[in-house]
Amino acid sequence: MELTVFGASGGTGRLVVEQALAAGHTVTAVVRDPARLRLAPRDGLRVAVATFADRAAVLSAVTGADAVVDALGGSGNGPTTVRVDASRVIVPAMQEAGVRRLVVVSASGAHTTGDGLLVRLLVKPLLGYVLRHGFADMRAMEEIVRASGLDWTIVLPPRLTDGPSTGRFRSRVGANVRGSFSIRRADLADAVLRAVSDDRLRQAALSVAAG
Repeated sequence: MELTVFGASGGTGRLVVEQALAAGHTVTAVVRDPARLRLAPRDGLRVAVATFADRAAVLSAVTGADAVVDALGGSGNGPTTVRVDASRVIVPAMQEAGVRRLVVVSASGAHTTGDGLLVRLLVKPLLGYVLRHGFADMRAMEEIVRASGLDWTIVLPPRLTDGPSTGRFRSRVGANVRGSFSIRRADLADAVLRAVSDDRLRQAALSVAAG
């Protein structure tokens, strides 16, 4: 499969690229600064340099892909439009290139569907206040993705941690996973790659968390 990965130099994006290559996929890793990718050249890997101000470069990066992964991270706790700005370029580029499959990483903390009473009434309001700018950006990005007409999947993880893949995580479609409040980035990357080829997850939100 030909994959284009945005945010490829980030903590999750780099793992998506590594795992995709290990699985035999061909990957276009889209970065602003190739030096930050920290991946040795290898068969199946193409590095594309693009910013979201360069619509032609983004279009070139997605053209010919079977699927696109948006694994962009946030930018701290201050006001931000990183995710929504990216979606306003990636989605039209995919539409123009005729690429339909899109998997984006957002955050389960921005949603309360499926959460228990304590989490909905106490934990999420506090979390939502601290991370209000990033969550607003992610929700705006999700709205663009949902309205795109593409075959999208929104992956919703909780707090991300480091460490090797465990190969175990829980998932739930349309509602948050209960009783688990973190996931390793390596397991999130695994979940993202599985979602890419899972037709049951087209136009669905998938919550994932440690198993």
